[in-house]
Amino acid sequence: MTPRTEPPFRADHVGSLLRPPTLLAARAAHAAGEIDITALRAAEDEAIRDVVAMQERVGLQAATDGEFRRTSWHMDFIHRLGGIERTDERIEVRMHGASGDTAFTSAGIAVRSRVRLDEPIFADDFVFLQNAVTTALPKLTIPSPSMVHYRGGTAAVDRSVYPDLDGFWADLSAAYADEVRALGDLGCRYLQLDDTSLAYLNDPAQRAAMAARGEDADHQHLRYIAQINAALAGKPADMRVTTHMCRGNYRSSWAAEGGYDFVAEALFGELAVDGFFCEFDDERSGGFAPLRFVPPGKQVVLGLVTTKRGELEDADLLKRRIDEAAKYVPLDQLCLSPQCGFSSTVEGNTLSYDEQVAKLELIVRVADEVWG
Repeated sequence: MTPRTEPPFRADHVGSLLRPPTLLAARAAHAAGEIDITALRAAEDEAIRDVVAMQERVGLQAATDGEFRRTSWHMDFIHRLGGIERTDERIEVRMHGASGDTAFTSAGIAVRSRVRLDEPIFADDFVFLQNAVTTALPKLTIPSPSMVHYRGGTAAVDRSVYPDLDGFWADLSAAYADEVRALGDLGCRYLQLDDTSLAYLNDPAQRAAMAARGEDADHQHLRYIAQINAALAGKPADMRVTTHMCRGNYRSSWAAEGGYDFVAEALFGELAVDGFFCEFDDERSGGFAPLRFVPPGKQVVLGLVTTKRGELEDADLLKRRIDEAAKYVPLDQLCLSPQCGFSSTVEGNTLSYDEQVAKLELIVRVADEVWG
């Protein structure tokens, strides 16, 4: 086995990282009107330079900006798509954790005009990241097209704008295709589409909730796969695209459970991405058997290291689990990562900065020992 020279890498990570106290303080000061946006941007810049240096120092071949300029991993992007408006309604997602249930809430969305890309989203953020890295490949993460629908549902689409929902889907994929092309023009060669919906839909409770809203829950994943493929059809030939699929991540809590079995055959066989970041850190995530549908040429990044608590995993146990996964997909098609980001929202998970770094260092070390 040899190290990979293109993404996803043998040791990789999902994207979001714990916000440092200085950045959290700057965000609070900006919200209170004590500093302006220029001062906040300067605080973000400094924090991003530091976290990029940390990623390179531990030996990661790809680096993100930790999503430090965002409040949440997805809504900051979705709210900037043309045609999508914030509403006074609150979207609430029930979350479950070791200390009990909680809820992630965000502003509602409504599609009140044709969906479009008015200007490239996160373009300035990517350019800054590109300039901040020295050894690592800059990686950008954005929510997948599926998340626009999964968060608002068909009910959020104004039917006077889209009497035929196929028009909505076509415009959504076209807006994403424009974004992908614009990012490619900026030099982005590693893009990740974060898509919790493709993991959530494995949970019968999530499918039941979707069906109760009038959606075709049993086939929704097929629509999502088709729309992602349409969005990626014109991507640059040298851009590598992955998708990350977990079951929720908010302050160390989760929303869904169950293996990837329900979507696996279509997901792994039809989704036109180069790699799949899959959550496998505990029994809630199911077993490795669905990986038997992964075709040659696609990478699976095993999310074996949890970001939901600080306790460090045992290296030998990680190696045994990699061997177990290799019964279903060749070892050379496997990589290693955390199961999710460390801070999918600004609040972050319940572990320390040092614990976060230790987990990233462990991933790099184990990957080196397994693949060379």
